[in-house]
Amino acid sequence: MTELPAITHWIDGAPALGVSTRSAPVFNPALGTVAKNVLLADSADVDTAVASAQAAYPLWRDTSQAKRQGVMFNFRELLNARKGELADILTAEHGKVTSDALGEIARGLEVVEFALGMPHLSKGEYSENVSTGVDVYTLRQPLGVVGIISPFNFPAMVPLWFFPIAIAAGNTVVLKPSEKDPSASNWMAALMTEAGLPAGVLNVVHGDKEAVDALLVHPDVQAISFVGSTPIAKYIYETAAHHGKRVQALGGAKNHMLVLPDADLDLAADAAVNAGFGSAGERCMAISVVVAVEPVADELVAKITERLTGLKVGDGMRGCDMGPLITQAHRDKVASYIDLAHTDGAEVVVDGRGIEVDGDASGFWLGPTLFDRVSTDSDVYLDEIFGPVLSVVRVASYAEGLDLINRSRYGNGTAIFTNDGGAARRFQNEVQVGMVGINVPIPVPVAYHSFGGWKDSLFGDAKAYGPGGIAFYTREKAITSRWLDPSHGGINLGFPQNA
Repeated sequence: MTELPAITHWIDGAPALGVSTRSAPVFNPALGTVAKNVLLADSADVDTAVASAQAAYPLWRDTSQAKRQGVMFNFRELLNARKGELADILTAEHGKVTSDALGEIARGLEVVEFALGMPHLSKGEYSENVSTGVDVYTLRQPLGVVGIISPFNFPAMVPLWFFPIAIAAGNTVVLKPSEKDPSASNWMAALMTEAGLPAGVLNVVHGDKEAVDALLVHPDVQAISFVGSTPIAKYIYETAAHHGKRVQALGGAKNHMLVLPDADLDLAADAAVNAGFGSAGERCMAISVVVAVEPVADELVAKITERLTGLKVGDGMRGCDMGPLITQAHRDKVASYIDLAHTDGAEVVVDGRGIEVDGDASGFWLGPTLFDRVSTDSDVYLDEIFGPVLSVVRVASYAEGLDLINRSRYGNGTAIFTNDGGAARRFQNEVQVGMVGINVPIPVPVAYHSFGGWKDSLFGDAKAYGPGGIAFYTREKAITSRWLDPSHGGINLGFPQNA
């Protein structure tokens, strides 16, 4: 029997086995088979990675902005030229179709390009002569070693939201990717080394909760960035903050799309399908609830249903529209909501179970699923299902729809579809959600704005990338300076005053 490849850690600029003997299977979800095994770090392995980052930090911190920028530019060029390789890795381990994988990489590249502006973005401010002969200025300096814990649904994009900015600002990094699809992180770390990054500046440790906990409590880790479900985000935030670290912990979502009667229903139906079923619904910015303001619900549901019948589900390498879910356990959990919808009185318009797929029958398949007349008391509505399941809730008015959205415990993303500019402007002002789309179903901000939600979708006040990312990975130092004339001096115990 052929031994499966082992995915090692990446420490001090090279593959590393570590001391832990634990491992976990990595599946090809389109085949339903184990393709590789990934090593799972223990606290000693995390210590080794952090020690490598800590040793590399002084030299990298003191490396000129120009040289750091040169490394990031090389990385950008290499990543852009070889993005097809990375896309194949994402499809093989996550299951998303090639076009979606390439889109994920493109959005990550935006953040790399944003980080290329670090010499400008990290500039301080200068005030001359605030008092006679006294100047005040600020510096932005790196933190030290930072930890990044990323989820399975975006194995390339989410790490790229964080480590390019952290590294360009002068920090060193220990990245803990999801153990479900870990190869992308090693691939990017090797590419950073090829781009000229010194050993130890970017380290990758694979693992489960043991590795995560070791990062959260490690005394030499100054900050933690996390993206994942809300319960884990809350745990990450509370644990790391208790140990004195900066934390940005992005949690879950239940994103609503409000469709007003004056909306272009063809546009709204296209948007609902694209945003609800792309990447098999495994997106924190997926639209999972369409809030239809009557009397358009019947027509809108019919248009969405018509579009679902034309979607091709199958192996992402075969040019399909939608691939499998990440694991069998996750597929089964998502599928269980179909029976729950029946029990709770919803209408199952499209049932994604047992569909014909263009792929191996053993893959972790679930086709697009559509529920109508979903009760807001049902767990189908309340839970973050994180799969290809779209629910339609009917309301009588804009006000009822807005209230529904604002009562949600989540506040990650939302959208409104309307041709009424006044309604759109009112919605963007009144809705209690961090990212808002107007006739845009997935309002993920571009790299020079920041990503993050409200309420239980974000713990901590630091958003990802953009200005929020710069502020998170640096700390400001204010300096008050006076160069005295030798004739000045003397003792004065009074409180300093500007004069």
